Amino acid sequence: MFLKQLKKQNPELIDFAFKLHETGQILPDTYIIDLDMLHENTVKMVAEAKKYNIELLYMTKQLGRNPIVAREIQSAGIENAVVVDFREAEIFMENNLKLGNVGHLVQTPKSLLEKIISYGTKYFTMYSLENAIDLNEAAKSVGKIQKVILKIQDTKDDIYPGQVGGFTLNELTDQLDSLKKLSNIKIVGLTTFPAILFDEKTCDYHSTSNMDTVKKAEKLFSNHKIDCSVVSLPSATATKSIKLIKELGGTEGEPGHSLTGTTPMHAIKDLPEKPAYCYVSEISHSYGKHSFIYGGGYYRRGHLKNAIIKDGTKIDSAEVLPLDNSSIDYYLELNKKFKSGLPVIMSTRTQMFVTRSTVALVRGLHTGNPRLIGLYDSQGRKLAKGVK
Repeated sequence: MFLKQLKKQNPELIDFAFKLHETGQILPDTYIIDLDMLHENTVKMVAEAKKYNIELLYMTKQLGRNPIVAREIQSAGIENAVVVDFREAEIFMENNLKLGNVGHLVQTPKSLLEKIISYGTKYFTMYSLENAIDLNEAAKSVGKIQKVILKIQDTKDDIYPGQVGGFTLNELTDQLDSLKKLSNIKIVGLTTFPAILFDEKTCDYHSTSNMDTVKKAEKLFSNHKIDCSVVSLPSATATKSIKLIKELGGTEGEPGHSLTGTTPMHAIKDLPEKPAYCYVSEISHSYGKHSFIYGGGYYRRGHLKNAIIKDGTKIDSAEVLPLDNSSIDYYLELNKKFKSGLPVIMSTRTQMFVTRSTVALVRGLHTGNPRLIGLYDSQGRKLAKGVK
């Protein structure tokens, strides 16, 4: 999906990825992240967000919840993280990273609420009155007032399977007064998902139908005399979409794939952010006229199609054949035959935290001093010495 753009905009990453494989510093099934490009991409987004007074909360699930990656993003100007779930919250707390929003995609288990509130997060996102009552009791137990964002998701909104949850407009009408009475939470805004998506037909960003629900919810907030100071409009947050967030009345965005230049628009257009990761595998064996490469990092929504293979000084290309949905990605199949042991590089949309891949962090690719910083698992934990 991004291989063409990677070759064009960050060939240094490809060259170093091949070298890391050649020298045995990494094994197949390794994602390599260019920290310097990640930093540069973040700086560009921060500058654009300041122009429109948009708050940014960064997301790292797609990069394996990595604390080094998180610190790099912080150093580039985005202070707080939106953690995808409670597992990520635990990892970030263990590494003393600042939390900006907990609960947006996955609500927090009751047994972890007090710990997170005590640690500190700017916002919690709540899906229901019941969840808000639990949060209120936990906040009361630790003696804090917790700011809360309500997720709005009406029955006709765009909803991704596996991400269902939120207040309907009818529930808001009936429950806002009860929510206001909770002593240790303060409602400060609302959110929806997805609010903005890339449209391949127009090759531009557009708001989703969910924004109609957001506008109606804002009126309900006003009717109940609740200050809606935060309007979080995530999905597709990037330098090119920040102006649209402002135009839609949003105050906050949550960059994820834009940090590495790997949103759908990045695949087909030259944008301010450039590709900052690739995936490395190796030819395992051949069967008939096709070769098979080691898997482990396959993401079914990633639109993986192309690969490049290095044999000495020769670079060849191949197509990666689709994997049946009932299969585990022990291997991926190429449409050509190659010698075993050759390195293979791909670049596609991924969510590293759902893979079993190694994550390699590198620096210095663009200053003539490329080096491997460290190896981590897909959950952000540093690998033991000798493990690749």
